[in-house]
Amino acid sequence: MVYWQVIVLIKRTFLAFFSAFFLFSAPVSAFTEPSVSAQSAVLYDPLDGSVLYQKKATEPRGMASTTKIMTALVALEQYDLQETVTVRKEWCGIEGSSIYLRAGEQLTVSDLLYGLLLESGNDAAAALAGLDPDGEQGFVQKMNEKAEALGLQHTHFENPSGLDGETHYTTALELAQIAAFAMKDPVFARIASTEQITVSGRTWTNHNRLLREIGACGVKTGFTKSCGRCLVSAKEQNGRMLLCVTLNAPNDWADHKALYEYGFSRLQPYDLLGAGDCGSVPLISNERKVSRLYTNESFSVWLTEEQRQRMTVSVCGPRFWYGATQAGQRYGTLQIRLDGQVLFETPVYFSENTRETTPEPSRFSRWIDFLFRRRI
Repeated sequence: MVYWQVIVLIKRTFLAFFSAFFLFSAPVSAFTEPSVSAQSAVLYDPLDGSVLYQKKATEPRGMASTTKIMTALVALEQYDLQETVTVRKEWCGIEGSSIYLRAGEQLTVSDLLYGLLLESGNDAAAALAGLDPDGEQGFVQKMNEKAEALGLQHTHFENPSGLDGETHYTTALELAQIAAFAMKDPVFARIASTEQITVSGRTWTNHNRLLREIGACGVKTGFTKSCGRCLVSAKEQNGRMLLCVTLNAPNDWADHKALYEYGFSRLQPYDLLGAGDCGSVPLISNERKVSRLYTNESFSVWLTEEQRQRMTVSVCGPRFWYGATQAGQRYGTLQIRLDGQVLFETPVYFSENTRETTPEPSRFSRWIDFLFRRRI
């Protein structure tokens, strides 16, 4: 274990120096929290669920059409995207924003999802919910069950569109958690990031201006008189995605821009692994006492200082190696983790050829070694 502790200590020492360089060279203003117009807001890092900024982020509020993030999630879990849907009369003329469905026309589930997320069609939400075998209320029940499955304790839905309701609410933090889960679905992410599309003879333009103005990659706008302006957005930079939620925000576009500038300024690049030497392993029944190990891949990531402190670098393989080794022969794996979550994994190889000097150990000895082998 000494060998591995030494190599990890060397890496951590390097990282501490590297982070200190960026910390003291960064402008002080970069870490000054912005002032936002929203009644509730959160800047959320889906990498580890950390909160980079919050303002009344756990206070329940109405979320207007950002509701449709959960509507789309439940629809994607239930329906075939290419399923043909014949529009029913009761789905037409729904209060609020609309894609102007006409009774009897046919669209696919995919078409309805684009209309739901780009144009915020309440009629599209009614159609997707109405397809449920248990009807709209059954669909809404599934929305609430999904919220419960995600561990959300302050979120409840009354309808699939986001119309006001006494028991229709969420928090900025929980809405960010819903969006983070949704953005893991490649179909959802593709639709939510689409700026404009023509389907079924209609051209729809995404209401989310941040797609065009700052290169955001999602996710949903919302508004009612009671809820005010609501916005959930996602933005990627240097391979990292952050999520921003504002509820009842008169100046939501500016709020999100300021929060992303603040959030990404807190992320700094860390070279957590370089290709080459990564330690050694003791040898038994061999002409040498140890063999050096190496990797072929490098890994770097943008992190906050708090996240960097929680990173671990571990090598998984036999505690001892019996017999000969060959240069390039696989030994095990190296993993980089954040709070137990594997961010990067790469093979580890022997650096040199060595010769066996005594017979290999018995099966019993190998079994004992297996029981006590190094594990992450």
